[in-house]
Amino acid sequence: MELRQLRTFEAVVRHRTVTEAAVALDLAPSSVSQQIRTLEGSLGVSLFVREATGMRLTPAGERLTAWARQLLEQAEQARREVRDERPRFRLGALETLAGFYVPRVLTRLAQRRPDIEIDVRADRARDGLLSAVTEGALDAVLLLDSGNRLGELGFPAPAEPLSFLDLDAVPLALVAAPTHSLADRTSLTPPDLAGQRLLVNVPECSFWMAGAAVLGPGPTRVRSGGVPVMRAWAEHGLGISLLPEIAVADSVERGTLVRLDFPAPALSLRLVWRTDRESLPGLRDILYAAAHPLP
Repeated sequence: MELRQLRTFEAVVRHRTVTEAAVALDLAPSSVSQQIRTLEGSLGVSLFVREATGMRLTPAGERLTAWARQLLEQAEQARREVRDERPRFRLGALETLAGFYVPRVLTRLAQRRPDIEIDVRADRARDGLLSAVTEGALDAVLLLDSGNRLGELGFPAPAEPLSFLDLDAVPLALVAAPTHSLADRTSLTPPDLAGQRLLVNVPECSFWMAGAAVLGPGPTRVRSGGVPVMRAWAEHGLGISLLPEIAVADSVERGTLVRLDFPAPALSLRLVWRTDRESLPGLRDILYAAAHPLP
């Protein structure tokens, strides 16, 4: 097996067709097909079933997939070490975390591992980040979740074996304008919220999912936008919103928002990575350096 053949194999797996893999690799489709045939010949097995809709992995191809990823990643690690380049850690994060929680993780890494180079990719879509980590485009991702299993908050977890560590608690607060009818109420329960306007983003949003679990179906969901928009609309009396305490602390201190007397739970800031990548030299140390709080 040659590394270039494994890169081509991985591209075909990722893009599903020879043509799209060729575009991604800047090769002619005939070159991609030839490399796949040569790889199959060297291994003595068929890796793909050629279908009208694209390339489907055979059982042998499925077995090669994890090996190809690991071998290519180790080759890249070896190249960087031989060239005496700084280790690189590719971290993805939800945009809602980028301003409040990512800096904390970066500070931990900077103090514990000043030798590494960190690339951060922020994305609105959790699915895109999880796909990137399963495909090896990212080393780890930061997202919000709850419970003892990945996706217990309400989103589907990828089929790939993933590991995670919970870094910090992310307390939530149900907030409203001081003039809101619920502002002076005590010991609120989900039935008290029936018919209230709940400012939300999209169903895939972590705070929408948390609200569905905690507040129930009673409030009327009103789509507004991301955290800054939900906070601003709540300040103008357009509804209530379930948001991270850290995102509304300034507004509560200024008096433009009040925290309603409702027992909102905390979510977990979760660091997620592909389980098989822990065997890569040095990656486990970086993951745990990012995870553990500073004294």
